[in-house]
Amino acid sequence: MLTVFNVADYFLSLVDTDSGDNITNLKLQKLVYYAQGFHLAMYNKPLFAEEIQAWEHGPVVPVLYQKYKKYGSGAIPVPTGIDFDIYSEEQKELFNEVYNVYGQYSAWRLRDFTHEEPPWRNTNKKDVITHGKLKKYFDTQLVDDE
Repeated sequence: MLTVFNVADYFLSLVDTDSGDNITNLKLQKLVYYAQGFHLAMYNKPLFAEEIQAWEHGPVVPVLYQKYKKYGSGAIPVPTGIDFDIYSEEQKELFNEVYNVYGQYSAWRLRDFTHEEPPWRNTNKKDVITHGKLKKYFDTQLVDDE
């Protein structure tokens, strides 16, 4: 199983800094939330073990927040030396799809999206958003390709 830091590194590696793209801590939190939710819906198992909590500005993985809080609302640098061999093809496809769909939005727009979704809305602040709540909601968001 990957860690939330592995997932975050992958998303950060997708940033095209030459075009002015960036990922802030707030945006990164939402991307890993969507990756976890869709992974639970698609594979019925978590992508990473670290818990997601309902914070004022949406879903947050506290240990990930702590790692990047020094950047405030600024861009997190693209990491170097990522071992892409640790990711399965399915994981890469999922991350790329999540980034293609959600990466185009600002951190604050993603915050607004999560505030409309049941996993965050139906969890008391600072409480864990359970895998069960995530799976139940994200099951409804999968598109059937048939």
